Amino acid sequence: MITLDLAFFVQIINFGILVLILNYALYKPIRAMLAQRRQEIASARERALSVDQQVGDKVAEYEARLRGAKAEVGARRAELVKEAQAEEASLLEKARSEAAASLASLRERIAKESAEARVVLQQQAQSLSGDICEKILGRSL
Repeated sequence: MITLDLAFFVQIINFGILVLILNYALYKPIRAMLAQRRQEIASARERALSVDQQVGDKVAEYEARLRGAKAEVGARRAELVKEAQAEEASLLEKARSEAAASLASLRERIAKESAEARVVLQQQAQSLSGDICEKILGRSL
């Protein structure tokens, strides 16, 4: 059996002193280090969330600027297309008017030449008919 003598009480006191020494020398520094590590991890998480929020804000700003630039480019493109269509219409109208003027000039020239050709042909027809009559009749008219 176990006897409760002075050695037992000395061991209990020795164990208590050992617990106090280990508490001050080992447990408190380890707990402080663990608390500091928890605090650093929490701080790192806060920084990561802050950086993530900043990145999200910058991405949103970039996307907004990109949408604005696309809208501006679309408007400019529509404006250029409109200008090009107006210029095309102007050029087509100018070409039509030049073609109409050229066609009118050609018709006038053709009418003039055909009138001149009729006069010349009538003169030649009269001359030829006179020559034919002379040959058929055998005398001059």
